[in-house]
Amino acid sequence: MRYDLVIFDNDGVLVDSEPISNRLLAAYLTELGHPTSYEDSIRDYMGSAMHRVHDLVEERTGRRLPADFDEVFHRRVFAAFEQELKPVVGAMVVLEKLAADGVPYCVASSGNHERIRVGHRTTGLERWFDDERIFSSQDVGRGKPAPDLFLYAAERMGVAPERCVVVEDSPLGVRAAVAAGMDVYGFTAMTPAERLGGATRLFDDMRELGSLLARN
Repeated sequence: MRYDLVIFDNDGVLVDSEPISNRLLAAYLTELGHPTSYEDSIRDYMGSAMHRVHDLVEERTGRRLPADFDEVFHRRVFAAFEQELKPVVGAMVVLEKLAADGVPYCVASSGNHERIRVGHRTTGLERWFDDERIFSSQDVGRGKPAPDLFLYAAERMGVAPERCVVVEDSPLGVRAAVAAGMDVYGFTAMTPAERLGGATRLFDDMRELGSLLARN
């Protein structure tokens, strides 16, 4: 394997949370008077930190979201996670292989630390991720498509950016990885391949990732 570090996005790559989150986000924005469909949410917000939701709504409408928007939204999301959330099919297989082969890996997510941990605990992924392997946009201030989060994760893991590969499923995440000078494997299970332009490689089945990495 030519990479010294595999950096995973979390939502949609390790945990199958994007359908849940975007359904609830669209419903909540609509409830607040900002009509949003599920498709709108996927297009505009998938892979982004919460500040992007606030910024885009204010930019488009001139109105700010309520001060407790994030708190209410995450409360709804976490309740749904407890009932519905599953790991992405194949994610555990990939993590087991990386751990067995001694390949360093981590997660770098636009979600906050609480969201990451709730998702991992609910799906059983927590045993692969101690605190030293979890990085959030909370840690850097600017979320994707800025490269800050991926660069921070690489620095903390002690690996040069050019020796990293990012596994992403959102256009914003792919842009962030490219801006960080990293290779990026675009996961197309939920996002059309044409929206992940700039990815080093595209794949649609997480169970394939281990063999794809091994061939490089």
